[in-house]
Formats: sequence, C-alpha cells, structure tokens
Amino acid sequence: MNVFRLSGDVSHLLAILILLGKMWKTKSCAGISGKSQLLFALVFTTRYLDLFTSFISVYNTIMKILWTFSIYPESVSILPQLFMITKTGEAETITSHYLFFLGLYRALYLANWIWRYHTEGFFDQIAVVAGVVQTIFYCDFFYLYITKVLKGKNMGLPLPV
Repeated sequence: MNVFRLSGDVSHLLAILILLGKMWKTKSCAGISGKSQLLFALVFTTRYLDLFTSFISVYNTIMKILWTFSIYPESVSILPQLFMITKTGEAETITSHYLFFLGLYRALYLANWIWRYHTEGFFDQIAVVAGVVQTIFYCDFFYLYITKVLKGKNMGLPLPV
C-alpha cells in the first residue's frame, strides 16, 4: 500500500459518498446516468466476487479471470455519464464533484502503478492501459472543473458539445 493507492481509494470512497449524499438529499437520481451505474455495478460485482470464498483453486482462477474482465468495462463505464452531461449541456455542482473524485481516483491509480513499477517492478499491462484510457476520458471534464474552481464560479459545468 502506498500513498497514491491510499489516496486513490479515499477519492473513490468520496465519489461514492457524494453520489449517495446527492441522492439522499434530493431524493432523486436526476443527472446521474443509469447506464454508467449499471456498468460500475458490473465492474465491481465481477471484480470482488472472490471475496466470498477463501478457497484457492480453479474457482479462484475463474474469479480472477472475472477480475481481468472487470478492467475493460471500468475503462468505459463513465462514458454514458459524460455523454449525458454533454447532451444536457451542464452538470449539477454535486454531480461535478462526484465525477471529479471518480477521475481523481483513476489518475491516482496511474501514479500508484508508476510507483509500484519503480519500487516493486510490478506492471499489469491490462490495468495500466485501461486506466490510461479511462483517465483520458476525464481530461476535458478535469479542465472545465479546475478552471471553474480557479475562477470561483458555480460548479454547474457547461460542457462543449
């Protein structure tokens, strides 16, 4: 465990808490892409199914095949949310924060992989390539988010179409 992975996990947790807080407060899921949430559900279901067993066998191997599969939909699971924002032309403040922390989680995991490569010699090509692809999808959003924060403007982000 290193500072990048820990920070990435905290960022991911904050994104989830922001999303849940938004839905609790507004009693609505307006502005949140259902397709993105279904893809994320698929990602994390396939990634963590092996937690229900400690039996190390063919079953464990099959579950880790599922882990590798979960990497692919995770890399594109944010696209429906970003398309939804592009279609509507803006995002609520809380939705913007949610997306920022999801993107930060992914960017911090890139730093984690760089750190692990230099300190442990560890390199998972599938995870790194998918993580880079996913982070690239966030780049336009990051630019708009950061420029709005620096200008002190409302975080309801209009996105270029």
